[in-house]
Amino acid sequence: MTRLLRIDASARRSRSLTRELGDLFEAEWRRLRPADTWMHRDLADQPPPHVTEEWIAAAFTGADARTPAQREALAVSDALVDELVAADLLVVTVPMYNCGMPSALKAWVDNVVRIGRTFSFDLARGDFPIEPVLRDKEMVALTSAGEFGFDPGGPRDHLDHLIPHLRAVNGYLGVRDLHAVRIEYQEFRDARHDASVRAAREETAALAARLAGSRTTVGSATDAA
Repeated sequence: MTRLLRIDASARRSRSLTRELGDLFEAEWRRLRPADTWMHRDLADQPPPHVTEEWIAAAFTGADARTPAQREALAVSDALVDELVAADLLVVTVPMYNCGMPSALKAWVDNVVRIGRTFSFDLARGDFPIEPVLRDKEMVALTSAGEFGFDPGGPRDHLDHLIPHLRAVNGYLGVRDLHAVRIEYQEFRDARHDASVRAAREETAALAARLAGSRTTVGSATDAA
């Protein structure tokens, strides 16, 4: 059985193209693998708190030494990490905002990248003291952009700070493979946009079928911390 965590990052609860792609992916997956389990985290409904000085102090204090106030400061983070740990596949629906990820998704990332939970730190390892804890997860990023040409080789590929950012932090999330689908031309609302939406929907359904078909064993998500 595969455990999937869907994270919706769009501030729009309606008229969201990325949420529509997420619904399509989830429906196709459920059709093919109805016994798999889904967790849902809507960052518009429940935006994670931003990191504070109190949060940092609590995170870098040993679990046995934390005060009640420090445990409370990490309560949301602990819940988010537990969801991440339990998941084999992450389905992230995320629009591009100002060339990057929405602040709610950045806050989610900051809450789940945790010393002692998702990575270890040991100076005995020399110049590379950080070691990820989680392993062998996959991520599907379903995204949209107002402009176009953000894919490698495109005229705006140097402005894409969304997918590269996800790739940069995926080691901390235990993600081995990242699969991305993107809608473009949203601000133009012309035939190019319509074609991009159709192509993204087809790609999303095909990706769900391919990944669902490849899941033949129980996932290996574990919390080794």
